[in-house]
Amino acid sequence: MEDAALSNTVLAGARFQRCRLIRPRFSHADLREAVFEDCVFADTERQKGAAFAFSRLDEARFTRCDLTHARFEGTDLYAVVMDACNLLGATFSRSGFSRAFGRNVVRTAAALTDCNFDLADLSGARLPGCDLTRSRFREADLSAADLEGANLTGADLFQAIVDGLKLAGADLRTAEISGLDLRRLATYAAAKITPDQQYALLDAIGVDVRLE
Repeated sequence: MEDAALSNTVLAGARFQRCRLIRPRFSHADLREAVFEDCVFADTERQKGAAFAFSRLDEARFTRCDLTHARFEGTDLYAVVMDACNLLGATFSRSGFSRAFGRNVVRTAAALTDCNFDLADLSGARLPGCDLTRSRFREADLSAADLEGANLTGADLFQAIVDGLKLAGADLRTAEISGLDLRRLATYAAAKITPDQQYALLDAIGVDVRLE
């Protein structure tokens, strides 16, 4: 399928395997609990990907999918799972990973593991306590994002935009944090790192670390 316009389409629980869905636009679509495995959404020559606008992707699962330049706009992503996917240059505008279960109960859930988010726009994204292990965020825009308590073990944050990023309580052990300037973060109390990683953090804020 190429350039398909899927407006108000109900695909809840649908399963797609090894499909080519080039440049589709899902508008107000119901994709709750849908499963996509080894699917290609991107047109790399035109640098254009899938568009999910004001759609529901609650508990949807993407495994080994090419979502390069995908756009998620005003989309519900509660408990979405993305594993080993390519999201190079993807944007998440006004999309949320949370769900209200009552007047005072809001829960956030997502597992974005082993994915490529290089150059992606996740500014303002709320992902506290979520699983982001082994994902790459090189030169990604994480400004004002909330990753407090998130599992970032093995992640790559090299040259990510981190102004106003919240990392309090996040697990950064074995993550690539070279150049991560703590002074630009909104929070970082109780973040977990290994002894070796402290030198990279000190160097980023201009402290000359010498072992002699």
